[in-house]
Amino acid sequence: MGAIGRYLGQALAVVAVVAAAVVIWAVWLPASHPLLDRLGLLAPLERAGLPIARGAEGNDAGRPGGPGGFGGGAVAVIAGEVAEVALRDRVSAIGTGAARRSVVLQPEVSGRVVEIAVEPGAWVEAGTTIARLDDQAETIARDRAVLLLDEALDTADRLERLRASGTATAVQIREADLAVRTAELALREAEFDLSRRAVRAPIDGWIGLIDAEIGDQVGPGTQIARIDDRSVLLVEFRVPERLVGRIASGDGLRVAPLARRDAPLEGRVHAIDSRVDEAGRNLRIQAEIANDEDRLRAGMAFAIEMEFAGKMHPAVEPLAIQWSNEGAYVWAVRDGRAERVDVRILQRANGRVLVAGDLAAGEHVVLEGVQSLRDGAEVEMRDRDSRPGDRSEGEVRAKAGAGLSET
Repeated sequence: MGAIGRYLGQALAVVAVVAAAVVIWAVWLPASHPLLDRLGLLAPLERAGLPIARGAEGNDAGRPGGPGGFGGGAVAVIAGEVAEVALRDRVSAIGTGAARRSVVLQPEVSGRVVEIAVEPGAWVEAGTTIARLDDQAETIARDRAVLLLDEALDTADRLERLRASGTATAVQIREADLAVRTAELALREAEFDLSRRAVRAPIDGWIGLIDAEIGDQVGPGTQIARIDDRSVLLVEFRVPERLVGRIASGDGLRVAPLARRDAPLEGRVHAIDSRVDEAGRNLRIQAEIANDEDRLRAGMAFAIEMEFAGKMHPAVEPLAIQWSNEGAYVWAVRDGRAERVDVRILQRANGRVLVAGDLAAGEHVVLEGVQSLRDGAEVEMRDRDSRPGDRSEGEVRAKAGAGLSET
């Protein structure tokens, strides 16, 4: 019996110490209230009339009868108004730039390069000769055609004079006219063959590196150079099919070269594909970017961002967001009492957090004093300037940023 008495006495002592610790915890540490409430211990302590601290928002908080105490007073809180903000639908994509017009220069005929007429990187106008092939045979053929045409013209002129005296027949005159037309066609063909020995620029633009050298034997499939009109770059990218009907030609967008993300540019939608890609379920878009300073090149990769205004949602200040095991929630002030409202974080925008939940624009949610609240607790809203003490900047930032990432 003596041993049992000692064990019983020790157990009672432990229980007394634990009970005292719980009481001290409840009285002096308001942050313990949610845990004690879940354990079913907070209500018995309240009924016992213990001076349980109810908040830190006043000099008399935590005392019976003061704001936040259980002497009949309301919990003093700082509240903010719920706003209504449109959800931003932001789309990001990667695209590759292309020149507005681009031409690969290739000779139309085979031959040996005898002249390169421009320097790489030069600006050229349409019609400028870029390279020339050997053209001796074509020059000779052209000169022969000129001689034959002159002879045919002389013959036709002589027969025309003889017609007046009746010594030239109609048949001779028709044959002379046919010879003139045939000689003219032969001259045109010779001049055409000669013109094909020169490789000319078909558009205005900047010429790239020249891949041919004097003396090279080239043919119709040989690339000599490329000309790009890069005064405007076209960037092709794809967007999800949910944006069909929300994008139109002329819409603005933000563009930044991947190699220089710190140099954003403005662009606009130039063209939209006529159908959605069935495999990727996306829509092909072509944007254009002005390149007046010639800082961009075809082939560069670009990051593209577009924003669309979505549905309206309730928006609260970051300090109103609280967290529990079930997720995020806020304390709404309704009819002078606190009501817990579960919410789902959607987005951060302009210093506010967009949420989905049972909230309406214009009602108030608690920003400070939440540690002393329970469902149905009476609250007293105070102005921000009337609070006796401010939190440190670090505490406010830590709470404002906890778990709230911008999408």
